[in-house]
Amino acid sequence: MTQSLHPAAQQGFALGANLYQQVRPSYPQEVAIFLQDQLQVPLNSNIVDLGSGTGKFLPHLLKLTTQLIAVDPIASMLAELKQLYPQVETIQARSEQLPLPDQCADLVSCAQSFHWFANLQSLKEIHRIIKPQGYLLLIWNQRDISVNWVNALAQMILPFEGDTPRFHNQDWRQVFADTDLFQLTHEQQFHHPHVGTVEQVVSKRLLSTSFIAAMPIEQQQQLKTQFEQLVLEYTNKHAQDEIEFPYCTHMYVYQKVE
Repeated sequence: MTQSLHPAAQQGFALGANLYQQVRPSYPQEVAIFLQDQLQVPLNSNIVDLGSGTGKFLPHLLKLTTQLIAVDPIASMLAELKQLYPQVETIQARSEQLPLPDQCADLVSCAQSFHWFANLQSLKEIHRIIKPQGYLLLIWNQRDISVNWVNALAQMILPFEGDTPRFHNQDWRQVFADTDLFQLTHEQQFHHPHVGTVEQVVSKRLLSTSFIAAMPIEQQQQLKTQFEQLVLEYTNKHAQDEIEFPYCTHMYVYQKVE
């Protein structure tokens, strides 16, 4: 039975697709270098980007191949993607029911997405479409809460999370522990700053968070003011001042087990 899409994702991302594309950080260049040099993904491999959203990870994948399919369940996210990457094939589908043939992908990537569908049915579908000895790449940009003002922002939004799936609680790992479909082969972290104005890379970025983007506009604007006030108190930077928002990019590579 296909699991229903979490309301925070369904509503928040559907309404906030344009903002998501504008304010979410990219991924470090070291990831593409790793895929080419260490994982040795062949050029023009067949790659499926699952939970592709607005295509934030596609620039790295397009360095490797033109044989690329972007899959996402939310139409407005894919519409943003198609404006930026019209050459990329898109499929609107759920991870539990992928309309793709068996063993069609050398690599499946999930950038900032796997925590939304970390269930057995999805993992079996991913396993089905990956070729023998193929790879599953999981990657997340996570706020660096070792920085005091970033941690203060994280604590501010924590009460609003509810039961929304998140990377940081590590629940997504359980489905791998419960099965023998994949073996972890690489785990790596990269420091990755996101530079821009306070409004762009801090307050609007936080407004693009699924459970915040699903809130009424009035509540979002109140939070935006609170985010910018907190940054001002910690860093003495105003909304239009430039700031470096520190991220740690977490990357996990799993190989298919036959």
